[in-house]
Amino acid sequence: MSAVRTILLIVFIIVSIVLAAIVLMQEGKSAGLGAVSGAAETYWGKNKGRSMEGTLVKLTKALVILFFVLAALLNTRFF
Repeated sequence: MSAVRTILLIVFIIVSIVLAAIVLMQEGKSAGLGAVSGAAETYWGKNKGRSMEGTLVKLTKALVILFFVLAALLNTRFF
């Protein structure tokens, strides 16, 4: 069981580092407030989910879920 716990701990550390890097790569929410009224009508506003920013948001959500699952697993006495 110690080997499984060690592997989970290594994966947890890697996920933590990657999650921190991805969060730092994202733009702030106030970056696009220059044109508040028409921001959703632009090409960028319509296709934001397919852009790099949209991909980073989806990856962040997945890594946060993985982070919490690994944290819960490492906190149990089974490993």
